[in-house]
Amino acid sequence: MVYLGIGSNIMPRENIRLSLKKLTNYIDIKNISPIFLTPPLGGMPQPDFYNCVVEGKLRFDISPISFKFDVLRKIEDELGRKRGLDKYAPREIDIDILIYENLILNSRECVIPSPEIFERDFVFAGLLYLNSELIVFPEQQPLISLAHRYSLHLLNIDCEYTRLIWKEFLYEHRTSSTINSRIVD
Repeated sequence: MVYLGIGSNIMPRENIRLSLKKLTNYIDIKNISPIFLTPPLGGMPQPDFYNCVVEGKLRFDISPISFKFDVLRKIEDELGRKRGLDKYAPREIDIDILIYENLILNSRECVIPSPEIFERDFVFAGLLYLNSELIVFPEQQPLISLAHRYSLHLLNIDCEYTRLIWKEFLYEHRTSSTINSRIVD
């Protein structure tokens, strides 16, 4: 199983939907977290980001480095992503590997599990929503036992857009109360 973080603040609704559509060529999407609206980092005035976490099963054998550079970067480029020196700049799409099967990797090109899991509330919340019993290195405890460290109740969820994404990419239907209760509890 792989877990990917997806974010956008330039035409975010369209770009997240298109990125998920393109990802279906490479992974079987098993689940998608709610779509979180998060303020940008770095102080530059710009729109909020739409962020989610996707759980999927790879359709073929591929190394995480190849998956990152040959698949995810290709999708980002196709959707107009421009890379510059400012890592907090607005972006059409950002797709990051959070977890890649049971792999632990610390190379110049890629760090897995991603440190963002424990650095950004919305990434942690997305993973928690998808699999609360998941144990992520280096913590060695289920995510649910670490939830008290985060201000999950302050996260803003776009319930309407989440429902649209779930309807298009998942086969089960969920309600707004399901969306909110899974995160706040």
